[in-house]
Amino acid sequence: MTQRKGRGVLRLAAAALALSLGVLGAATLPAAAAAPSAATPSVTSAISEAAVDAGKAGTKPTIVLVHGAFADSSGWSLVAPALQAQGYNVVAFSNPLRGIDYDSQYLRDFLSTIPGPIVLVGHSYGGALITNAATGNPNVKSLVYIAAYALAEGESVAAANELGGGHSAVTEHLVIRPFPGASEGDADAYIDPAFFPELFAQDLPKIVAKTMAASQRPGSYASLVTPSGVPAWQTIPSWYMVAKQDRIIPPEAERAMAARAGSKVVEVNTSHVPMISKPLSVIQMIKDAAK
Repeated sequence: MTQRKGRGVLRLAAAALALSLGVLGAATLPAAAAAPSAATPSVTSAISEAAVDAGKAGTKPTIVLVHGAFADSSGWSLVAPALQAQGYNVVAFSNPLRGIDYDSQYLRDFLSTIPGPIVLVGHSYGGALITNAATGNPNVKSLVYIAAYALAEGESVAAANELGGGHSAVTEHLVIRPFPGASEGDADAYIDPAFFPELFAQDLPKIVAKTMAASQRPGSYASLVTPSGVPAWQTIPSWYMVAKQDRIIPPEAERAMAARAGSKVVEVNTSHVPMISKPLSVIQMIKDAAK
């Protein structure tokens, strides 16, 4: 029964993500993805049930979702509507992916326009941004790291990957392309599409992972080695979701970063994208951080 339930959520996740990217029509989806069983728990049913609770609490915080490199805001397509149905104002921030300093300042300025409490959620490289952008912002009440970089001051993404003795193969499978105005030695980095499914999203249907590979947004290569600033997790409560089958950030490194930040930790048996393969777990963690 547990496996059947997991497959049902996964099929729905695959269908919803593919449709959100505009690459599949309903006629091309497998029947199970297009019409999940009524007995199968899904994000759709979670939204319907959760809507009853909307407005019961007082003013809810704004949830700001920050995607990482090799991705875009469509990765939150399952999480965002469930939170909206519960009365949260949700913003899926568009990460420029031009480097930690620029991107963090961009997010910091963006957050300054949001009144009231904020729950800041970062996936992957997006974690580096929330770590820097939230520092000194009294409106940010909590940080949520979804298989993300909770960097220490002076630490780079590349250095963080070595924490705990794990290994990431992603730098061995990058495609480098120039971009206008790049500083010397910098360029755009993509994950080689031939390796993207097995590295980034091995627990999603191959057709969805291939679509993600084709539509990935590149990150600045310099982002790998740029040192981080004063971390917001030193003063702001944090939650951390460890993806036990992550092949982008080693799970050992995720555990080390979570322990260092004093985060409340949940481990899930997923690839690098738990917000797609285990969206209900991600939704629950964000709700916990928003209390």
